[in-house]
Amino acid sequence: LHALRKIPLLPQVAYAITTLNGVFAVRVGSQTAFWDQLDVRLGFAPQQIGDQIYLHPLDIKKTLEPLSRGLTMATSPSRVIVIDPGHGGLNPGTRSVVDGRNEKDFTLDWAKRLAPLLAQQGWQVFLTRTNDVDVSLPDRAALADARHADLFLSLHFNAAASGSEPAGVATHCLTPAGMASSVTRGGYNDDVQQVFPNNAFDAENVQYAVRLQRALLEVSGTTDRGVRRARYPAVLRGPNRPA
Repeated sequence: LHALRKIPLLPQVAYAITTLNGVFAVRVGSQTAFWDQLDVRLGFAPQQIGDQIYLHPLDIKKTLEPLSRGLTMATSPSRVIVIDPGHGGLNPGTRSVVDGRNEKDFTLDWAKRLAPLLAQQGWQVFLTRTNDVDVSLPDRAALADARHADLFLSLHFNAAASGSEPAGVATHCLTPAGMASSVTRGGYNDDVQQVFPNNAFDAENVQYAVRLQRALLEVSGTTDRGVRRARYPAVLRGPNRPA
C-alpha cells in the first residue's frame, strides 16, 4: 500500500490509496468508499485527526486488504455455482409496478437465462428451484453446502416507493463480525457481535461481490447502488462458502 493522496471527488475532497491492483478512495465522515470508482460501503466512516486520515482496522482488514490482493480467486477444477432464484410459491416477493408480475417470476427467469451462460464457461450450475415452489431459506443454503459450491448466488429484485430512491444495481455480501450492516431490514436483528458460518469467507465474499457488481454495471449501464453489507437470514448468514 502507498500513502494517502488527495483527489477531487465531488461533493468533497477524497483521499486515495494506490495498491498494486487498484485505487481505493475514501472521504472523511462517509461510509461510502470507492474501489476503482465502484461504490463499496465501509463499516465505519473514516476520521481525520490532525492532518491524518484514519480508517477503522476492520475496514482495512475486511475490505481494503482483500481488494488490494486482486479479484482473481482460486476455484476448484469443476467450478460449481448454486444459483438461488429468490422467493417462489406462496412467497411472491415484491411486485412490478410496470406489469404487475411478481419478483419470484423474474428471479426464476433470470436464473434460467444465467445457468447456460455459466455452463458455457465451464461452471457446473445448480438451481435451488426450477419452478414456482417455495424453498425454505435453510434448504437453499444447505444445497450450496451439499454441492460443495465455489459460490452461492441469490437473485432478487428490490422495490422502493416512487421517488424515494433511484433505481440501480446493488450487490450484497455478509457483514463481518464487529461492524454494523450498511443495509438492515425488519424481522431480524443486526447483531454486530454474532459470528455466522459465512463469516469464514469475508475476504472472498467482498472480492466476488465487487467483481459481480462491476460486471452487472458494465452490461446494464444502470446506476451503481454499491457493494453493501447485510446479515440476511440463511442466504447470507448460512452458507459455509462464499455467498
